[in-house]
Parts: sequence; structure tokens; C-alpha cells
Amino acid sequence: MDADRLRGEECKMRYSGPSCKLCKKAEEKLFLKGSKCNTAKCIIARKAEKSDKKSRTKRTTSQKRRTKLSDYGIRLAEKQKLRRIYGLSEKSFRIIFDTASKKKGNTGEVFLTLLERRLDNVIFKMGFANSRAHARQLVGHKFFIVGKRKVNIPSYLVKEGEVIKLDSAKQEKLKKTISTEAEMGVPLWLSSDRKKLEGKVLRDPKREEISVPVEENLIVEFYSR
Repeated sequence: MDADRLRGEECKMRYSGPSCKLCKKAEEKLFLKGSKCNTAKCIIARKAEKSDKKSRTKRTTSQKRRTKLSDYGIRLAEKQKLRRIYGLSEKSFRIIFDTASKKKGNTGEVFLTLLERRLDNVIFKMGFANSRAHARQLVGHKFFIVGKRKVNIPSYLVKEGEVIKLDSAKQEKLKKTISTEAEMGVPLWLSSDRKKLEGKVLRDPKREEISVPVEENLIVEFYSR
């Protein structure tokens, strides 16, 4: 499959509406806007503030709705939440799951590891983009060099030892973003040098280093039904 077709599959059926709507639907922060999700403007933060003013003994509409979910609904909701966190189409998400299911080890953990190793996610985690969506856009416009070549496929799985560099011709455009994200901690399985504008994948991430609020076993059960 050539690069253009891969990029086409990546974009097909991906949600393109307001990110905050997805957090509202999941009823928790998915951090789709990076550091912006920690501000007072966050829809989940505003909702929590309003609910604090109400009686704690009163059941909210969202609580009533959650109690009606079937086992299938619970697993579907968990799958949809993870898919939205990484910003993938259903087809791309399923392809990665199928790949994980063929590998040795715990399928759920292998699945999360493959998602984390995506180039757009790695760039976001290194602090070179303010969200995964932003990172995906930068990759598509050939902002980064992996090893010795420019890669414009967000789904590219970065390997252990590979170095990712920001194209020197485009460094000025990202200085503000990198400065904004400087306080974000870089996971131990990555290294990031914001002065040299480059980073490296040191190893595969461990489950405890993957900070996505999901129960991956529910997703495995969903696809195994």
C-alpha cells in the first residue's frame, strides 16, 4: 500500500467536529486539546463545577443513563473512548487491534503499545505538538524526519532507537508550540531535547506508562464477541 493510500485510509470516517463534544459524550477528559484541557474553559471542568452546586444525593441524568448500559454498551463505549483519544477511524483502529491480536503477550497491552508507537502520538508525547490532532497535521505536512527520511504517514510505527527530528526549515513555525508544551512531562520510554528539536524512542512503553483512562480488557472482549 503506497503512502497516499495509507493517508487516505487514515482520514476516512475520522471525526472532524468539536473535540469538546467527544469529552462531553464520554463524560470525562480525553485531553484531545493537550494542555488546553487543563484550563477553566474545559467543558468537563465547567460541568463538574455546576454539579458541585447541586445536591449530592440527587441522581443526575448522566448517572441514570449509565445504569441502563448493557454489557455490550459498556464495551462499545470503552472502545469508542479509546478510538477518540487517538483520533482514529474505525477501520484504522480495527487494523491495529487485529495486528495486536496476532502478536504474543496480553492483547490489550500490545494494542495500547502499538497505538502509543504511532508517529503522531510519539511527536505529541515528546512535546512537539499541542495535541495528537496537531501532531497528525504536522506529520502530514512533512515537518519531521525519522532517521534520515521525511515521513508523512501519522500511523507509522516508530521503532526502538529511531530518532525523530524537526525539519530545520520549519523550526520557526513550531517554537511557540514547543514553548507552550514545555511543562508536559515526557514518558520514560522516550527522550526529548527541545533545544535540538529532536527526540528518540528508547524502548516500548510499559502499561503503567500509558496514561489513557481505559480498561483495555473491555475492548478485547468487544472485538472477541
